[in-house]
Amino acid sequence: MATKIRALLFDLGNTLIYFDGAWTEVMQRADRELLLSLNASGLALDEAQFLQLFRQRLDEYYQQREAEFIEHTTAYVLRNVLAEMGISEIDDQLIERSLKSLYAVTQQHWIVDDDTISTLTTLREEDYPIGYISNAGNDADVQRHVDSGQLRPFTDFVLSSAACGVRKPNPRIFEIALKNWDFAPEQIAMVGDTLGADILGAHNAGLFSIWLTRHADTPANRDHTDTILPNAQIKTLSELPELLKSL
Repeated sequence: MATKIRALLFDLGNTLIYFDGAWTEVMQRADRELLLSLNASGLALDEAQFLQLFRQRLDEYYQQREAEFIEHTTAYVLRNVLAEMGISEIDDQLIERSLKSLYAVTQQHWIVDDDTISTLTTLREEDYPIGYISNAGNDADVQRHVDSGQLRPFTDFVLSSAACGVRKPNPRIFEIALKNWDFAPEQIAMVGDTLGADILGAHNAGLFSIWLTRHADTPANRDHTDTILPNAQIKTLSELPELLKSL
């Protein structure tokens, strides 16, 4: 007899919310807002040098974290960039305030999917405990998305890789999440769009995996479609309640 799913974990980006914009253009504007904030605090950074070095180090960080599944955070990258430019002593609040300027730009382009609120409402009415688990370099950014999208009332907790130091598919991040509940891993379903993080991570941690495909046509997912197989698959989030009833 199949084990009944008792609780649900959701990825955030491209699962409950999606990015609506030209990524490269938006990131360039975000980087400039970061620079403006730093210089407004008195750092007097060279614009061309900082923008090139910050984006270069950030791209290197993205590649490293996808290989090691360790999260060093955007703040860590920014501190290292400033150190390379000769600024080794910098206040935590200045870093936090400047990164808030960066993320204020990108946050404008993350949109809650049309069926997210209605689906979460249904699941809560059916007494499913819900948690969010997100791979992200800045925990404050994740928390703002949850609040601005009015997603917090539906969840028991919000866990980011920035807050715990490890990324999906590392099973450790799932172990941390599961400490919030008294359920066995096989009683929990992970719902997400990324095969290499959400689905593989669920398998590594012993969870049931549900692949949400509407925003999942990416090079990384295409590379894994024959090797990482979800336990179940849905095209839209609104299909989830009926899927759970059928399991």
